[in-house]
Amino acid sequence: MKILRDFSHVEDASAWPSQNDGVMGGVSTGQAEMRNGILRFFGEISLENNGGFAQVYSPTEKSDFSDFSQVRLRIKGDGRTYQFRMATEDRFRGSRIAYRSEFATEDGEWTELTLPFDSFVPSHHGRILSGPELDLTSVRQIAFLLADGNAGEFDLQV
Repeated sequence: MKILRDFSHVEDASAWPSQNDGVMGGVSTGQAEMRNGILRFFGEISLENNGGFAQVYSPTEKSDFSDFSQVRLRIKGDGRTYQFRMATEDRFRGSRIAYRSEFATEDGEWTELTLPFDSFVPSHHGRILSGPELDLTSVRQIAFLLADGNAGEFDLQV
């Protein structure tokens, strides 16, 4: 097992900027906070103005995960379904493709989950694409996103 992100000594959330639906006129909010070795992704989803998503992401230098078959997360959620996303240099219509895997959370419970890399699907602006396959040799970004179609507050801890 290789640790991708260890938050135990990090208290600065600036490495996890947010990108919310305001980029297309929505009014959802989402942000990251680091406290006591935990990444907290929280905010409020609004469906106004055709909105409905919030994301925090961490750019990585070009990383090679080809020796691995899965990612393991320890999370505490709120009962909503989130996405763990990875981006490579692959593009569709000029912007990055996101390879995503969804995971459900239990309200107020810490759980560990495993997301096999072969379960990740390519998507672009919320739409599933037929390809290309995830190139684990050139991961450039990892992210957490909420876009479950439900308005309201959210809170995910990693």
